[in-house]
Amino acid sequence: MERKVYVVGAGPGNPKLITVLGRELLEKADLVMYAGSLVNPIVLDYTNGETVDSYGLTLDETTKIIVDAVDAGKFVVRLHSGDPSLYGSIVEQMEELKKFDIEVERVPGVSSVFATSAALNTQLTLNGVSDTLIITRPAGKTLEKDLIPELSSYGTTMAIFLGTQKIKEIMEKVQCPKDTPVAVVFHASWEDEEVITGTVEDIAEKVKDAGIKRSAMILIGGVVDPKNYRRSHLYGVPQEPL
Repeated sequence: MERKVYVVGAGPGNPKLITVLGRELLEKADLVMYAGSLVNPIVLDYTNGETVDSYGLTLDETTKIIVDAVDAGKFVVRLHSGDPSLYGSIVEQMEELKKFDIEVERVPGVSSVFATSAALNTQLTLNGVSDTLIITRPAGKTLEKDLIPELSSYGTTMAIFLGTQKIKEIMEKVQCPKDTPVAVVFHASWEDEEVITGTVEDIAEKVKDAGIKRSAMILIGGVVDPKNYRRSHLYGVPQEPL
């Protein structure tokens, strides 16, 4: 009997943005353990199996539920929001499952950072504006100190996860000009998606006025309001034939 669990990225929220493979696995699943409010519940419509919300469960508790299901011969999917490799805590889950001789197969998903770029109709890297994307998060319960001040000094595109509740603090410590464009996208790709744009100087107040406190991506940099970018080499000015 195969002892395997599939860790699947559910995508950013829109149920059609899950991969074809991810949907096929959900359709086959006897048990789907999903990441609470982070996963759009509509995605669960793809499965007829039992669903378990992992919100509030300890690692030991989630591991036991999965192990018991695998021992019973069930097909198990662990469903994460976005792509599991970004702030998904999957390595520690895999390490626990290894203790029970359970193999883990990963299925990538569309990250909310890409859905954010789509919502803004921009690029995360843009010739002449930013050739680098920095993905980070603010300090919190599981991170004693962040590197936001240092990272922001490079003048590249910054995508900040898990920071909406601390946006005022974040904007006060970023080391980039106060007129640097910033966007906050709530529930990127969901039906209730909301986009707020501003600058380092005023975005925190705008987000507060909108009442957004969670489930949003912060994007900082010139790509938010692209100006003075250069055409890429691919679409450069045609050369005269020799």
